[in-house]
Amino acid sequence: MAELGSKGVTAGKIASNVQKKLTRAQEKVLQKLGKADETKDEQFEQCVQNFNKQLSEGTRLQKDLRTYLASVKAMHEASKKLTECLQEVYEPDWPGRDDTNKIAENNDLLWTDFHQKLVDQALLTMDTYLGQFPDIKSRIAKRGRKLVDYDSARHHFEALQTAKKKDETKIAKAEEELVKAQKVFEEMNVDLQEELPSLWNSRVGFYVNTFQSIAGLEENFHKEMSKLNQNLHDVLLGLDKQYSGNAFPVKAQPRKKTKLFARLRKKMSSDSTPAKANKSPSPPPDGSPITSPETKTVNHELEPSTLEAPGASIPKSPSQPAEAARAGAEAAGSEAAAGAEASKTEADSGSSPLPAVVVETFPATVNGTVEGGASSERADMPPGFLFKVQAMHDYTATDSDELQLKAGDVVLVIPFENPEEQDEGWLMGVKESDWIQRKELDQCRGVFPENFTERVQ
Repeated sequence: MAELGSKGVTAGKIASNVQKKLTRAQEKVLQKLGKADETKDEQFEQCVQNFNKQLSEGTRLQKDLRTYLASVKAMHEASKKLTECLQEVYEPDWPGRDDTNKIAENNDLLWTDFHQKLVDQALLTMDTYLGQFPDIKSRIAKRGRKLVDYDSARHHFEALQTAKKKDETKIAKAEEELVKAQKVFEEMNVDLQEELPSLWNSRVGFYVNTFQSIAGLEENFHKEMSKLNQNLHDVLLGLDKQYSGNAFPVKAQPRKKTKLFARLRKKMSSDSTPAKANKSPSPPPDGSPITSPETKTVNHELEPSTLEAPGASIPKSPSQPAEAARAGAEAAGSEAAAGAEASKTEADSGSSPLPAVVVETFPATVNGTVEGGASSERADMPPGFLFKVQAMHDYTATDSDELQLKAGDVVLVIPFENPEEQDEGWLMGVKESDWIQRKELDQCRGVFPENFTERVQ
């Protein structure tokens, strides 16, 4: 009988709950359709919005804190592996081996303690803080249901009172149900009206305590870790002093391509053909020599030592007087004209042509100043100048196209004429001292390993 009675009670509760759900659903439909008014509390609705925002922020903070702890644990494992590697490579006869082992042990303990304190003082506090939200969220939902019940009972009571045929018994019963529903709703509403604002204000203190704990733990951890790192530095410094003659050498990346200047010399040699004669300017019809003060004769096919005849070169320093520059230019022009005439004579007589002579023009200079508005930067830096680097280590050149560097040398970096010529890890440049002294890019430039230098400009 007890079981039947128990089953009967359970069945009755189920039926009652089903009826309540139907009544609430009907009430909500009427309210949405505007056929029934709805009890509103704007202050409470604002508290619910704050609650949802607080829950969302707390959930995100909890997620990020767990991610942070996972990262700390991963860093602990990585640090442990690194110190174990140091212990393995540290040979028994090296000084400071016992100190190294002790540092590795303290390093592991320090990481473990840091992680555990983060769990205790931050993560567990976070879990406790968020633990109160599910219950309050459930009570907010229940309050909403009780509010619908209250509105439904109120509408039912009002309908009976305004009916043409009044039934006092039904009216009394409806009034009793209304009072009961109102009491249940108001009890829940009052409690939440007090708790929600208090919970919302508590977030400030919680955030302060949580992040202060994390910051304090990090500060102590890094302070102690700094001491261990300093101890390790001192141990390794002692090892370095004992074996100071075995310093680790800085090496350049290997060059895999054919040497740059060797290819250029080979190309210049193969281009020494009569076809280059087309580049020589024809003499005037009257046979008069070329005497422009803004010309300079350069033979690209001959070695530098054979380019200039005595008295026929143009002064290369802009500080020389303009008269000397013009005189040298006239002499060079005469020589060019004579060379062209000789080439023509040899061609008429059937002899083999002389190497081609190319006449290049440059702006005239007056008292060291370039005429025609040329940029002063072009006179100070090599063509195509990119930036400056300073040698951090000595580098001994292993080929004729490489620069010999001493620590402290400043190099002006310039682009490769052909980007395909550049090897990875190598730059083209000219030492600043050579450029200032000679201003001859072809004679001074060379390649050098980038990792031996540091950019300074």
